[in-house]
Amino acid sequence: MFIERALENIVREVSETYPVLLVTGPRQVGKTTLLEKVAENERNYISLDDPIARQLAKEEPSLFLQRYQPPVIIDEIQYAPELLSYIKLYVDKSKKNGDFWLTGSQMFRMMKDVSESLAGRVGIIPMQGLSNSELNKLRNEPYTTDIKRLMNRVRIAKKMKLHDIYERIYKGSMPAIHAEEKSVERFYASYVDTYIHRDIRDLTQVADEMQFQRFLTACAARTSQMVNYSELAKDVGISSPTAKKWMSLLITSGIIVLIEPYFNNLLKRIIKAPNMYFMDTGLCAYLTRWTSSEALEVSAMSGAFFETFVVSEIIKSYLNAGKRPPVFYYRDSDQKEIDLIIEENGKLYPIEIKKSSNPKKNAGRHFSVLEKVGLECGIGNVISMVDDLIPINSESWAVPVWLI
Repeated sequence: MFIERALENIVREVSETYPVLLVTGPRQVGKTTLLEKVAENERNYISLDDPIARQLAKEEPSLFLQRYQPPVIIDEIQYAPELLSYIKLYVDKSKKNGDFWLTGSQMFRMMKDVSESLAGRVGIIPMQGLSNSELNKLRNEPYTTDIKRLMNRVRIAKKMKLHDIYERIYKGSMPAIHAEEKSVERFYASYVDTYIHRDIRDLTQVADEMQFQRFLTACAARTSQMVNYSELAKDVGISSPTAKKWMSLLITSGIIVLIEPYFNNLLKRIIKAPNMYFMDTGLCAYLTRWTSSEALEVSAMSGAFFETFVVSEIIKSYLNAGKRPPVFYYRDSDQKEIDLIIEENGKLYPIEIKKSSNPKKNAGRHFSVLEKVGLECGIGNVISMVDDLIPINSESWAVPVWLI
């Protein structure tokens, strides 16, 4: 079963603008399927997972490009970085947009080579797993707190109960799980094994694969929390500098995202550590050993997973529109906190995330912190399990999670 991806139009737009297009993201999120769908069999295709093709690309890049002439899709470009300089020479000579469509999973190995070899010639599209909108066949929109937009969306969005949401959280966003009946636990066991033993083992920063897996699990147990490298290092038995290096690997490979605190000279008492979220809740649930959506729903981590799901969906809504997510959070030394802040055109839009189906009128009580110091703010949202889009007060609305 093919699930239509929101990035299809972005691929076409970037291909018309740049000679080289690169889709990056974690393994198994559907990068190749996306490009093949947009190409409609009008491009050559080659994967550098094929050892023969990889050897030709590494040892005879010029001959490789003669054999697989543009327009072409080259899968897993990170396995033959030697190709990049030859692609540069080719596109500089042909001056034709859209000749090369590339994919790459191991961003930490690849981005430096790409930025050095193809500067100004490549359009990069970050990709994540399926969004809730894609699964519900709803048009993607970058999330904003605008009430008119939300009212239009509530008329066409598919309503979801608490069980439906946690079933989706437990399964995660990998297309293979939703396209066919697969064991969730078996899929993620294989995924982790591939990620660690294939993508991580060649990195000099990781000497002990089992220790790295323990680090990955420790991060999963802290999703939706502030990053504390000292605590992570202590739990895993590594140094704080090593914890920072390994966290960087998880971020650049698209497994984890850090939400930075909103900084402004008017805000004097903010806490500066970022918040950490897993981009795929299914992977996070597997690592923290939840074996069913029902158990996860009533667990002590239920709220953390709900917040992780909301944050990842909002981030995907921007990525799927080809935009950088303008998201931050706020926490100060007085324990006042705003889960997310969307900054748009110099204006701040605060968001609170609550699992509750009946958020209280004071749910967005900390939104006023921003206005009190003179920052311009728009309407706030409390994203929750509420049944319908309803106003809480004149400054904030309760938003059902299935509207994201």
